[in-house]
This record gives sequence, C-alpha cells and structure tokens, in this order.
Amino acid sequence: MYYICKSYYNINKWIKMELNSNIIQISAVNPSEICKSVAQRVKSRRLELNLTQSGLAARAGVNIETYRKFERTGEISLLNLVKLAVSLDVTTDFTALFAQKQYQSLDDLLKVEKSIRKRGQKS
Repeated sequence: MYYICKSYYNINKWIKMELNSNIIQISAVNPSEICKSVAQRVKSRRLELNLTQSGLAARAGVNIETYRKFERTGEISLLNLVKLAVSLDVTTDFTALFAQKQYQSLDDLLKVEKSIRKRGQKS
C-alpha cells in the first residue's frame, strides 16, 4: 500500500490490512506515520548510496532545509518527493501508486466501464 505525505484529512486513522504468510495483520496507520515511514525509506536508500543529505538535496534540486525537514518530519511536496525518487532511481515505486485495478474477467471490466464516473457525487 502506498500513501502520499502531508494529508489534511478529517480521519485520523485508517486500518491497513496485509496478507503475510496467510495471516492477516491489521494495524492502525495515520498520514503522519506513513509520511515518516516514507522519509525513513528515502534516508535508508540515501545511506545505501553513500550520499549526504546535502549531496542528495543538490542532486535532486531540492532545498537542503526542505530535505532535512522531510527526513525529520516526513513532510514534503509531491514534486520534491518525485525529484528525490528520480535522484535515487526509484521512480518505478510510483507506478503502483493509485494503480488501475486489475480485473479477473472481461465481464468484470465491462461492468465497470458502464459505471465509470466523470465526477464525484455531491455530498
């Protein structure tokens, strides 16, 4: 599962379900935890490549203070996150983000095509 950082939602927590070795693990996650987790993975990748914070920030074209804040808090713009991903050569991770659903049969696909909305409903 992927989530994007710095969310402004009324909901504080979501339930995340993962299937690991035929066991369903349920954990409560919130946007802040997700963002910090992404920041930690970026930091780990940076260290794997033996880059300093300022080195990665310069390579990505991101302000060093912006990058430091990202590692500390997990907060960053989507554009800067993509710049970091390009610099770390991990852009393929973004392809799974909001990926189109995979259908099991042609009938399932046809049902969905009939009901594709162009706008959300008024609330």
